[in-house]
Amino acid sequence: MENKTIGLQRPVSGTETLAESEACPSSAAVEQFHAAMRMLTGKWKGEILWRLGEGTLRFGELRRSIPGITQHMLTTQLRDLEAHGLVKRTIYPEVPPRVEYELTPAARDLGAVFREIRAWSEKHATVLSLTA
Repeated sequence: MENKTIGLQRPVSGTETLAESEACPSSAAVEQFHAAMRMLTGKWKGEILWRLGEGTLRFGELRRSIPGITQHMLTTQLRDLEAHGLVKRTIYPEVPPRVEYELTPAARDLGAVFREIRAWSEKHATVLSLTA
């Protein structure tokens, strides 16, 4: 069996376990992780995705559900999430126009991630409240 390396990754031997090889991921895996994190990071993106995880919301409903977010920032973050395929925007041809936002299937797949983050935050609430 030939050992192959990608970038600065060390070779993986035939006797190495999957967990050991994942400890030093390929440069493609690292780039993929960084791309995913860029899509999700931002002051309000997590909160927007969390709220939309509860169901479809109109712009005003979404804005009222996130204290402190400005209309401009919500618009910017929603556009970015839509461009990345995480939020679907539906415009209804009514007067006045009605616009609704919902999660795409890709974003719904993040539900398990958000549940784990919530469980982690509950488990470490005392430490997190000291650093907040």
